[in-house]
Amino acid sequence: MNSEMTSINLSGNAVKRIQDLLPSHKSNYFRVYVTGGGCSGFQYGFKFDDSPEGDDDVVHFDGFTILLDSLSYPYLYGSTLDYVEDLSGSRFLVTNPNAKTTCGCGESFTI
Repeated sequence: MNSEMTSINLSGNAVKRIQDLLPSHKSNYFRVYVTGGGCSGFQYGFKFDDSPEGDDDVVHFDGFTILLDSLSYPYLYGSTLDYVEDLSGSRFLVTNPNAKTTCGCGESFTI
């Protein structure tokens, strides 16, 4: 994990899962973003991306880079990205200190 102050933190499980996915993708840029929708108003999104955009916050980890676009940045600042496997399946999960409420599945939130 990155030891300096960053806009987003990753758990060891999230780092390992992204590293495991790297060989099947042609990019080492992993974008974490927020879009409108979901049962609580906003929802999280995750995807591999070709390159950073001019206004992206760029956070380097071991072997890959996290990208946060300028619109998602204020919603995600201080959050922790985790990867969990439980009875409901496996997924990336965001713990967001900025969220006032979240839905039951943890995939959407309100500010």
